[in-house]
Amino acid sequence: MSVFIKQRLTQLYVFILSFPKLILLSVFLLCLYLAAFIPQLKIDASSDSLVLEGDKTLAVYRDVTKTFGSSSFLFLAFKPNDGLYSEQTRKTVASLSESLRAIDGVESVVSYLDVPLLYSPPVSLATINDGVSYLSDENIDVALARAEFLTSPIYKGLLTSADETTLAIQVNIRSAAALRQQREQVNELKENIATLDAKGLQQLQRDEFLLEESKQARYALEKQLVNQTRAVIADYENQGQIFIGGVPMIVSDMLDFVRADMKVFGSAILLFIVFTLTLIFRQFRWVLLPLLTCLSTCIIMLGSIAVLGLKLTVISANFVALLLIITLSITIHLAVRFIEFEQTYPQLSMQALVQKTMGFMFKPCVYTTLTTMVAFLSLIVSGIKPVIDFGWMMTISLGLALLLAFFILPAGLLLTKPVVKTSKSERFSGITLFLAHIAERKQNFVIALIAVVVVYSAWGVSMLKVENRFIDYFDESTDIYQGMLVIDQSLGGTLPLDIILKRPVADVANNNDAINPVTSQSDAFDDDDDFFDDEVEVFDTQDTALGYWFTKAGLQEVNKLHQFIDEMPSSGKVLSLATLFHVILDITDGEVDDIQLAIIQEKSTGIIANTLIAPFLSVDGEQARLSVRVKETSESLDRSEMLASIEHFLQTEMHYAPENYEITGMMVMYNNMLQSLYTSQITTLAAVFVAIMIMFGLLFRSVSLALLAIAPNVLAAAFVLGTMGWLAIPLDMMTITIAAITIGIGVDDTIHYVHRFSKEIQKDGDYVAAMYRCHQSIGRAMFYTSLTIIVGFSILGLSNFTPSIYFGLLTGLAMFAALIGALLVLPVMIMLFKPFKLELKHAM
Repeated sequence: MSVFIKQRLTQLYVFILSFPKLILLSVFLLCLYLAAFIPQLKIDASSDSLVLEGDKTLAVYRDVTKTFGSSSFLFLAFKPNDGLYSEQTRKTVASLSESLRAIDGVESVVSYLDVPLLYSPPVSLATINDGVSYLSDENIDVALARAEFLTSPIYKGLLTSADETTLAIQVNIRSAAALRQQREQVNELKENIATLDAKGLQQLQRDEFLLEESKQARYALEKQLVNQTRAVIADYENQGQIFIGGVPMIVSDMLDFVRADMKVFGSAILLFIVFTLTLIFRQFRWVLLPLLTCLSTCIIMLGSIAVLGLKLTVISANFVALLLIITLSITIHLAVRFIEFEQTYPQLSMQALVQKTMGFMFKPCVYTTLTTMVAFLSLIVSGIKPVIDFGWMMTISLGLALLLAFFILPAGLLLTKPVVKTSKSERFSGITLFLAHIAERKQNFVIALIAVVVVYSAWGVSMLKVENRFIDYFDESTDIYQGMLVIDQSLGGTLPLDIILKRPVADVANNNDAINPVTSQSDAFDDDDDFFDDEVEVFDTQDTALGYWFTKAGLQEVNKLHQFIDEMPSSGKVLSLATLFHVILDITDGEVDDIQLAIIQEKSTGIIANTLIAPFLSVDGEQARLSVRVKETSESLDRSEMLASIEHFLQTEMHYAPENYEITGMMVMYNNMLQSLYTSQITTLAAVFVAIMIMFGLLFRSVSLALLAIAPNVLAAAFVLGTMGWLAIPLDMMTITIAAITIGIGVDDTIHYVHRFSKEIQKDGDYVAAMYRCHQSIGRAMFYTSLTIIVGFSILGLSNFTPSIYFGLLTGLAMFAALIGALLVLPVMIMLFKPFKLELKHAM
């Protein structure tokens, strides 16, 4: 049955190839149609693309955002030419703030001019809400204000730098409450998807569509706001240096980097492909046809992604360059084999040459593509959404590349005539011949080299780390790098971390017992003071239960954790209820009781309530929040160690059970993703090796030959990972794909070589002679494709985006290692172990 199916498929393929013009026209029309959708292609650089699939921390993070409120903002760091508190600087800040407020989408602008001063002069309990002054007031005591910004528990290191050279301006963007509500609605439907009927599923589909539209509208708003902010800043450049930071700016610039890399380096790689093909083959058809195949594959894939409404991420955006190179690899193998047949059988017609080439190359090309697909498909076990998407995208793209290569290339050849003259494709054959000589005459040297590489790789892998600094993703000349550096070092840190304390149930009764005995305040306060009206309501049992964290005991608890985190080397500004507590202690000379605290909580309104209480105390009083800004640029930052230290302190020093606190924020989610990379890398590589071993077993029908074939690829992957360890290049979302790529593409060379060796050994049974013939034929194709990949991906080293640089250079290194493994290590192992059975030399 299989033979019958094979014959039928062959007949169908030959029949389709009898219409070469129709094939090329159909591909052209499909490309023309799908190319129109490419401008609609979306790239996602949101926080959702930086977290583990199903990470519960994300749900906690969204609950915290819902409970305590949150908004996107841009952060400006202004280094004025004049003194920080000079009249000119204050005028500049006021003018700049007004210009920023005029931008569409800006909700508010906060600088040192807009915050209440509680020590300039010191306020009392009675005037804490309405007796404050501002730096923008006409008769303000600037010296007092300056001292407050330097020493205040609220503003120290937050609005002005310790060296008084830099001040912060926060541009708050209009709330995305509607977007959050849509996301919650979609998530609720997804959680109950098993119970949804047809109508419910349709509702989910509509809500997901509307959510996606809202997200894109939000991204567009924030990008426009970033651009307009930059335009405003440009008008004030003569007043000093202004650096911009914040998540919206980082997302906007990252998307620009990715788009630029896709355009610039995609075009550069295309030009390089033209140059390489011209240099190797010196024939127009061998430049045009592979180029058409590569372009068609990319256009169809990109257009299809856009039509389906899928999105690229920072990782999967690199698939364009990867797909171009892999498609070129397939076409070069086909071209080299066609040229060999063309020279060996000059009497054959073009149709016969094409059929012979495609028939001979079909099996190795299908198996190489399948093994590469398996390698990329293994990425779906990583648990990281953009890596999973990248794996699926490359898997589908490779199938498309194989299909187009076996139709565009032969269809184009059928429209040309055989070339009788000797091809120039034998240039560089001296290199493959040199490797053949080493494989034959220096086997002990190769074995020693393998041993050295094994030790080098093992030692390097042992030094491999996942800890990295986000700032290192960007070139020092970029706004992201400069802004993060200034804000991180001078204005309190950049990476957000939230700790949520939940009141233990046992504390409710204790809290009520502590407060309820109070019956009269006439001795302590003036009954006629409006500030203390309705004081009886404050001491209602139910209300005081809700105010646990605003008792002296509760605030001292928060303060204990606050101080511990504040003393950590990598922590920047820490804000919590303890911040206000310190202010209260200052204005009461350290004498404050639960009654005064309850009254302050009840009576606090306006800016005091909105800035010092609401962000750190839930409405029901059950949760207290500590907001930490971690110094992302700190050389000593170890996210895992920092988080573990906080958990240890909570459990051992404060005796909190795990259910009584939450540690969340982008730092935690990003750290979870990084820490999963070790496990993901092991799981991914294991999945790749098992799958490829099965593929090799099916292809070669020999376990020993399968083991020999995969050994060089294991060595190449270990070499690349070991080099990363030696060079202190951490595992991250980009570099985790390198090992799979090394094996996936490197296996292609192995399959082609072993498949060709199995044919050559049949001629005379001489392993050495067969090895030389392989190096002079398939070896050249392997060298051409590897050289193209190495140099092509090295172009990414010119990017401003460090992950793209690592991706390009490490992929190039991986292909070099795979090439040496296939043309040096593999032939030595074949000649040593002689895996082919003796009767093969007589087989047909």
